[in-house]
Amino acid sequence: MKKVLVIAGPTGSGKSAFSIEVAKAFQTEIISGDSIQVYKGLDIGSGKIKEEEMEGIPHHLLSFLKPNENYSVVQFQRMARALIETINPLPMIVGGTGFYLKSCLYDYEFTDEEGDYVDKDLEAYSNEELYALLQESDPIQAEKIHVNNRWRLLRSLTKQKRAGIPQSEIEAKQNHQPIYDVFIAGCTMEREALYARINARVEEMFQEGLEKEVRNLIAQGYQFEDPGLRGIGYQEWKDYLEGNCSLEEVKANIQKHSRQYAKRQYTWLNHQMEVHWFDALDNNAREAMKKEIKAWYEKN
Repeated sequence: MKKVLVIAGPTGSGKSAFSIEVAKAFQTEIISGDSIQVYKGLDIGSGKIKEEEMEGIPHHLLSFLKPNENYSVVQFQRMARALIETINPLPMIVGGTGFYLKSCLYDYEFTDEEGDYVDKDLEAYSNEELYALLQESDPIQAEKIHVNNRWRLLRSLTKQKRAGIPQSEIEAKQNHQPIYDVFIAGCTMEREALYARINARVEEMFQEGLEKEVRNLIAQGYQFEDPGLRGIGYQEWKDYLEGNCSLEEVKANIQKHSRQYAKRQYTWLNHQMEVHWFDALDNNAREAMKKEIKAWYEKN
């Protein structure tokens, strides 16, 4: 069974920096598990790693789609698994939602229709109405999805409608098994420290030109309803560009939504996967984790 290393954790927890350290130690390559960083031109708001930060480490599944093209868990599963087979000695997935990770690492099977189909009747509803429907019918699944992630809301409600039971119940009944020998290193830290890092990270995005990035995307004809612009860091700009809120409100909303997303990521990973957590701000903890990864890798 091939070994696969995953560097997981909430947004802002230091995954990228730690993954570079590990990739250099193993002389390997990185597969991005992020569903927004696949889009060209969505660099600042998605927190995409900069070329100089890669330190020469090859990165895969970054910047290969236009913002108006769909990207599904089916596509990620197929491409990530293909990369796992070709990357040696140790394929490494960094970031990503828990469901994306589990779909790749466990024996999930999808059809193309399951990955892309949405019920046409649901498309007439607003994001808020879809979210309210999901909260009422499947509160467990609603905890995993942001109100602005229209595609995932539509997909979850579509699955529920077709199966006759909530998506969370469908997933609970499945007995998926890992298809790789997986080690998941989870970057964590005190909650207050994480939230402070998230807030500071958003401040830095604004200084780097996030508003200009968003305006350029809209000027190219992309819309906030496009798949790439549904994510946190982009969707919050819609009201501002329509003159309905201030720049400070945009920043505050991105910070708030990012903190809420981080909390959901922790919850999902803790309940769904075996994660080896370590304090990503503690140098001793980082070194200890690298030794633990090395011991797992060398174990037959």
